[in-house]
Amino acid sequence: MAFDPSVFTVDSNNLNMRIAQTRRYLEEYEKEVARAQGASGYKFYNKEDALGRIKVLYKFAPENPDVIDFYERARRCVMGGAGNVSEVDSKYTQYLVNEEQMRARYAAISEKAWKDICEEHAGEMLEKVFPTPDYKTVDIEDMMGKYVILDEIMYPDNQFYGATGEYIYTGKRSTGMYFLKIDGRQWLAPYEAVKRYRNQVDTTMNEVRNWCVLGKIVDFTGEIPEAGEKKVGSVVMAWVVEPVALYVPGHVMAITQEYDGHAGKFVGEEEVEAIKDAWYTVKSVPDDVNPEQLIEIYMSAIKEKNFKLFLECIEPKRQETPVQKEMLDMHWEYHQERFHNEYVHANILSDKTRITVLSGFDEESDDNFFLTDEDMAKMKQAMGEKVEEAIVYTAAFDKNGKQLGTPAGHTLKKIGGGRWYIYTYEVRF
Repeated sequence: MAFDPSVFTVDSNNLNMRIAQTRRYLEEYEKEVARAQGASGYKFYNKEDALGRIKVLYKFAPENPDVIDFYERARRCVMGGAGNVSEVDSKYTQYLVNEEQMRARYAAISEKAWKDICEEHAGEMLEKVFPTPDYKTVDIEDMMGKYVILDEIMYPDNQFYGATGEYIYTGKRSTGMYFLKIDGRQWLAPYEAVKRYRNQVDTTMNEVRNWCVLGKIVDFTGEIPEAGEKKVGSVVMAWVVEPVALYVPGHVMAITQEYDGHAGKFVGEEEVEAIKDAWYTVKSVPDDVNPEQLIEIYMSAIKEKNFKLFLECIEPKRQETPVQKEMLDMHWEYHQERFHNEYVHANILSDKTRITVLSGFDEESDDNFFLTDEDMAKMKQAMGEKVEEAIVYTAAFDKNGKQLGTPAGHTLKKIGGGRWYIYTYEVRF
């Protein structure tokens, strides 16, 4: 609610009282701004009351020392409440330039590969995809082995489980449908390859919902193409298509072909690491890394899509089991999305870093002033292995330099004579 100046009249008789009243509102406003910690978008409940009163006082007594002080403090609050702003150096966003150049490269080689594979099967291609051939007028056996290009595969939107398998439907009842078979290796292998492309090369793939598929007709069946267990529509008779190649125009093509322990690969997958190696600003974690340096390296690994380095930063005990590895993959994707859709970099707030000895002997403790060398040796042996914890704070900002949210705390641990590792890798920047 806007401040009403009629409730705050000032004259020479009540000036001191009005200054005291204003001071209370200003102090509360300052506390609110401090709690925001540089983040933008916060609602400050005492802002209007504080600023409105200061404005009235400034007009009445602009030379008063208290009023001048209020004005300067209010100015700092307004600036601070608008959110911290950082200079966006081009080096902070170079990873986006590198990724776009690589996406364009893979888009070009994938387009060529798609044209080549379609031409390879041109003689076996179904001449007209829609309306679908009517099973009542064509010989079903003659349709087996025919190739089709389905360019509006909506996944996961049109996915469904049927009595005969798992499919994606495309088409409509009036012009006929195809059921793309997705419960076998012919879909799963290239689909996993596309996911690797997304995680290793091109985060913009997260926005893709339409797929293009070259497939082969392998069956004919009846299903109700609806998601969920309760299906209310009627059965649709459709041609079952087995994928041969998956293609996302402007991004990537993938096929079922063994590569590096996988059953599928995307075009040019074998070249990825060699290309990305030239991007990397950091390639390993030094043994003597300090907590703040490790967070910097960790951030670089995420931005530059260096998954190996990402894992090297994280506490080994948090990446042992299959479930832990799945969680790592999931949060790797979350971090990728955030560094593309929310923020571009984060400042390390070194003055906020705190290191605590959780267990074991603390060489920096004030207690040691009162101990002899022999005392300390006995305590060190008795207290066991030393475990340290560090909290490093970061403040993320977007492409315009505006800080997003309050600073985030990242927990790191160091055990015995080892090096620092990140424990809370899930935390956003």
